[in-house]
Amino acid sequence: MAAVPHAIVIHAAGDLRVEEIAEPLPASDEAVIDIVYGGICGSDLHYWTHGAAGESILRAPMVLGHEVVGVVSRAAADGSGPWEGTRVAVHPATPATEYVRHPAHRPNIAGGGYLGSAARFPHRDGAFAQRVAMPTGMLRALPETVDLQEAALIEPASVAWHAVNRIGDVTDLSALVVGCGPIGLLAIAVLRARGVRHITAIDLHDRPLKVAKELGADVLLKQPDEADVSAIDADVVVESSGSHRGLDTAIRAATRGGAVAMVGLLPSGPQPVQVALAIAKELDLLGSFRFNDEIDEVIEALAQKRLRIAPVISHVEPWRSAEAAFAIAADPTQSSKVLLKFGRAPS
Repeated sequence: MAAVPHAIVIHAAGDLRVEEIAEPLPASDEAVIDIVYGGICGSDLHYWTHGAAGESILRAPMVLGHEVVGVVSRAAADGSGPWEGTRVAVHPATPATEYVRHPAHRPNIAGGGYLGSAARFPHRDGAFAQRVAMPTGMLRALPETVDLQEAALIEPASVAWHAVNRIGDVTDLSALVVGCGPIGLLAIAVLRARGVRHITAIDLHDRPLKVAKELGADVLLKQPDEADVSAIDADVVVESSGSHRGLDTAIRAATRGGAVAMVGLLPSGPQPVQVALAIAKELDLLGSFRFNDEIDEVIEALAQKRLRIAPVISHVEPWRSAEAAFAIAADPTQSSKVLLKFGRAPS
């Protein structure tokens, strides 16, 4: 008999525990997944440090984690989805049933659930666990050419891909990425894969800029001054810092008639940015939230070796050392994407 599964559970700010959980009991349309890798996301860190991620406030213990890959250990009883032994990535969203009536037909902004989210109560447990049951509609079989460790970045890479999709065709354009955390770094990789001509990367620290260079950034700027920013004149900008200073930089650095994809989640409330300048430049300020079907485009790009994202992974830590791994992930001077390893990848 398999050992009792464990999971990474957040109870309150600063209270992260490794706990035994019940063996998953799948519904007929659910498969049991042996999780191999899970990537620590900024939202996971916010639950750990603040007990909330934006407006999603923790009200009860919750299993964290939505950036996961693994192997099907039990196929769904109804015959849907991948068979036993299939390596899979997970799309963590459960679209609201009413999304088809949304005027923009965007499931990502029409409500619904998300793994490891306290947005609703009862909370939706995540998948930082040794074994989980998942609806087969959330599973994506991985081609043999996709490395399972690199595949742990498919979910955040899909966020970056969606941000670029919001802009449109970026072929032969100049681009700026503000903030080189994991999403910003993945945005650089996606922009390079999508045919941009030139990429400038901005960050506050040396380490993320070094990774940005490895991923294809042409110019690196550490804490640029106003003259540096004004000289950039980028056709497209991905703002991924999640700060009003970063958004202000994006507006000032964008060329007239350019586009800014705002993927960094700013705090609630008014933000001191130069909106008048955005109007005068006639910029397209584009909100970008999670993703829809871009996960399939990312998997295809990885399988075809058009997208290179492995350098974003800085650490792979055992699940039993979750709190130490979270501390590493919270320090951008020493990490970018930190993975938790829950099991062995198939040979």
